[in-house]
Amino acid sequence: MGILGGAIGAGLGAVGSIFGGISASKAMKRVKKNLQEQRRKNQDWYDRRYNEDATQRADAQAILTKTEESIRNRNKQAAAAQAVMGGTEESVAAAKAANNEALATATTNIAVNGEARKDAIESQYQQNDANIQQALNDLEQKKAANISQAIQGVAQAGSNIAGIL
Repeated sequence: MGILGGAIGAGLGAVGSIFGGISASKAMKRVKKNLQEQRRKNQDWYDRRYNEDATQRADAQAILTKTEESIRNRNKQAAAAQAVMGGTEESVAAAKAANNEALATATTNIAVNGEARKDAIESQYQQNDANIQQALNDLEQKKAANISQAIQGVAQAGSNIAGIL
């Protein structure tokens, strides 16, 4: 019964190695699927955020609205002062030109900040993508190590069976 028991034990060891390898492989497939889903979400986030129009963001719209409101008020004040004090049309036109310049400056600043924001988004995307790629590479290395370990376990069990018989 010793030889038979040893052969059964070695056979169970081989089956255990194979089953362990299969289980590990299934777990790695789930992890890989999760990482690929995370990569897709990262790409979607990047596409959405990078392609946003900086002037259409809520904060930019608030700045533009306040600037335009301030300009309207200053234009009214300039027109009223011209009517009351007898100013020239040139002074009103100069005030309007200065106000329009203020709006152009605000819009330019929003665009410049938008470009800086895009650079930050791109940098964050690239870092996230590199992290996900590294995790996928690590997963492939673990997969190869587990396959090697399972093969060694089966080979050792086969060697044990041959030694018993």
